[in-house]
Amino acid sequence: MSSGLPGRADAQADLAFDYSSNFTRYPVWQAWLRASRVPVLVVWGAGDPFFVPAGAKAYLRDAPDAEVHVIDGAGHFALETHLGEIAPLVGGFLAKLP
Repeated sequence: MSSGLPGRADAQADLAFDYSSNFTRYPVWQAWLRASRVPVLVVWGAGDPFFVPAGAKAYLRDAPDAEVHVIDGAGHFALETHLGEIAPLVGGFLAKLP
């Protein structure tokens, strides 16, 4: 994987190989979402075998104003396979920010 940014591939590998510690930090992440009220965009592949669509909708518990999009026909690497559909969602989300 060549991202053009030094250390990026290593950071992704670290996350993948140590996912259990990521999972245990979910309560901290969820509390931060509730407290910060940061704008949230969730874009999810409907066919992701690892993170099912219910996970996308779960963000609404902690960020009720989140913009959630589940992309039909997309999988785990939705941005790579559905860029043309996702890029406008990102652009529209960013355009609404103050």
